[in-house]
Amino acid sequence: MTVATTSSTERIELPITGMTCASCANRIERRLNKLDGVAATVNYATETATVDYDADGVAADQLVDAVAAAGYQVTLPSGELEAAPSGPAPSDATAPLRRRLIFSTLASLPVLLISMIPSLQFDNWQWLALQLATPVVLWDAWPFHRAAWANAKHATATMDTLISVGTLAAWLWSLYALFFGDAGMHSMRMEFDLIPSAGSGATEIYLRQRRSSPPSSSPGATSRPAPSAAPAPLSERCWSWARRRSRGCAPTAARS
Repeated sequence: MTVATTSSTERIELPITGMTCASCANRIERRLNKLDGVAATVNYATETATVDYDADGVAADQLVDAVAAAGYQVTLPSGELEAAPSGPAPSDATAPLRRRLIFSTLASLPVLLISMIPSLQFDNWQWLALQLATPVVLWDAWPFHRAAWANAKHATATMDTLISVGTLAAWLWSLYALFFGDAGMHSMRMEFDLIPSAGSGATEIYLRQRRSSPPSSSPGATSRPAPSAAPAPLSERCWSWARRRSRGCAPTAARS
C-alpha cells in the first residue's frame, strides 16, 4: 500500500483479492466512485485499485468497506509488514491452481475421448464417466462456484456465473438421465444427431462438458442402447414400457 498526499487529497493503492474477470474490476471501480470526493481506477491485471480521495471527507476505512460491500477483499499491510521481510519467502500462489489444472486434464481427457468416439465405448462406460467427471465439476471447479455464489449474494453475474451454472446444469441433468432415464442401461452407446428427436432428453448425458472451463456447445448427442442379438429380459422391457407411459408416450404393441 502506498499513500501520496497533496494538500487535502491523498492517493492510495489498495491490493484487492477475489477478482476473477474484468467485470469484477468494473464493479469495484463503480462502487468506489460512488463515494463523495473519490476518483478510483481498478487494474484487474495488477489486482490493485488506485484511489484519489479527499482526506477531510473520506476515511481510508470507508474505501475498504466499499470494496468489501462489493464482495471482494482488501489487504492493508501495516508499516512493519511493508518493510523488507525477514522470514521465509511466500509460497507459490499458483500452486493450487496448477494442481487443479493437472487433475482436471487427467480426469477429463478420458471422459472426452470415450464420449466422443463411439468405438471406445463399452458396457457401463457412462458410469465410469460419471465417476471421473464428478470430482472435476465439484472440486476442480469449486473456485468458480464460490465466486458465482458471492456474485449472486450481491445480485450480480460474471463469467464465473456462466461457468458454474452451465457445468452444474449439465451435470445434474446427466444424473437425472442416468438414474431416472434410459441413459443408465448397461448397453448404452452414444450417437450423434444434428437434430435431436423429440422426447429423447432422458437418454442424453453431457458428462464430456464437465471441465473447469466454460462448456462449449456441440451437436445433439443422443445415447441409446446398442442393438444386441439377444432380446432384453421381460422385466427390463416392462420397466421401460412403464417409463414411456409415465412420459406420455404412446404404448407399443405387446410383445410375447
